[in-house]
Amino acid sequence: MPAGPPIPTGPVTSVAEAMARMAAIDAATPARDGLACFNRMYLEVTRKVSEELGQGFYADPAFMTRLDVTFANLYFAAVAAAGTPEAAPLAWQPLLELRGAAGIEPIQFALAGMSAHINHDLPVAVVATCTELGTTPGPHAADFQKVDELLDAAEEAIRRSFESAAERTADRHLEAVANLVACWTINSARDLAWRNCLVLWGLRADAAARELFLDGLAGNTALASRLLLTAV
Repeated sequence: MPAGPPIPTGPVTSVAEAMARMAAIDAATPARDGLACFNRMYLEVTRKVSEELGQGFYADPAFMTRLDVTFANLYFAAVAAAGTPEAAPLAWQPLLELRGAAGIEPIQFALAGMSAHINHDLPVAVVATCTELGTTPGPHAADFQKVDELLDAAEEAIRRSFESAAERTADRHLEAVANLVACWTINSARDLAWRNCLVLWGLRADAAARELFLDGLAGNTALASRLLLTAV
């Protein structure tokens, strides 16, 4: 991790603490760092989710709060291993390895981080939260989908800002990046994450099958992230 204010370690226990941890990561990381590009986006989305937790937006705010914390802790575990990417979870290794590489745009880093966190971490977090709270995924499908509304806005803002920059310059590099990242969308990733969550839930009693599934999920996620991080 680049020099800067120390980042607390260990899991967080509340959404407020998760946002504070993300703010600490932001303060400790250069703005152009690939991890920082994702972290800024994640912090903004977490703020929006937090604003809705006490506003009747979700049918089960207690479940969504716990899911948000569990989900964030998977990211913080990856951040803790950022200094030695080969020791990080496989799904996060491409972003951590390439976070300082030249020729990769901020939008690529942001979407690669979302790919790792949504495609791999989200199914794991949903199943872990259901297990902890003694429930099943089914009753929480509607709340899960409501988060799409918040993420849609975040993704659109990032793409719009990037496209505006591209329109201001006849730069074939930026055009090529735009074509590359157009293939990945948050909604598609979250739809797949929900299906993978249901598969993972169905495998919870079969440890060997569960590990095989998670290994494949991590490998596929890492491949998608590495493609998003192609320098063009």
